[in-house]
Amino acid sequence: MVLSMEYKNITHTFDPVWDPECRVLILGTFPSVKSRENNFYYGHPQNRFWKVIAVLTDSPVPETIVEKKELLLKNHIAVWDVIKSCTITGSSDSSIRDVRTNEIGSLLAGSDISVIYGNGAKACELYDKHIRPETGREIVKLPSTSPANAAYRLERLCSEWEAIMAFLK
Repeated sequence: MVLSMEYKNITHTFDPVWDPECRVLILGTFPSVKSRENNFYYGHPQNRFWKVIAVLTDSPVPETIVEKKELLLKNHIAVWDVIKSCTITGSSDSSIRDVRTNEIGSLLAGSDISVIYGNGAKACELYDKHIRPETGREIVKLPSTSPANAAYRLERLCSEWEAIMAFLK
């Protein structure tokens, strides 16, 4: 039996994590089903985002939303998503359509962010198409921490993501 997933128009319901002292912005595409259920970024238990950030900052892996926010802000890392609302099937980036973007420019204007990274190719593609014309700022692609990116084990992800550390020291 094949289950068909319906397209749904969904609006992003949680705020970016940032403060004026952030120096790095990491952009995802749109929260997964698990992240939407948890009402916070990278909520799927197999997503390696929090493990990668913990390794890079020599910190324990955060468990709660409060711990996750503290880890990011203590290390001057902002996190948000490119998309404010879209039509999507489940968590599939490839199904995204009818995109409305977040106000990334206002976050950039209110902070010390010097570099923007995309968590995966789709985040970069959407940023370049919808937001870069407004901000004029480049985005640097990092391999996705999603469990769907099985080609990258944790060690390899950490090695690639280590580039963000140059802007945090």
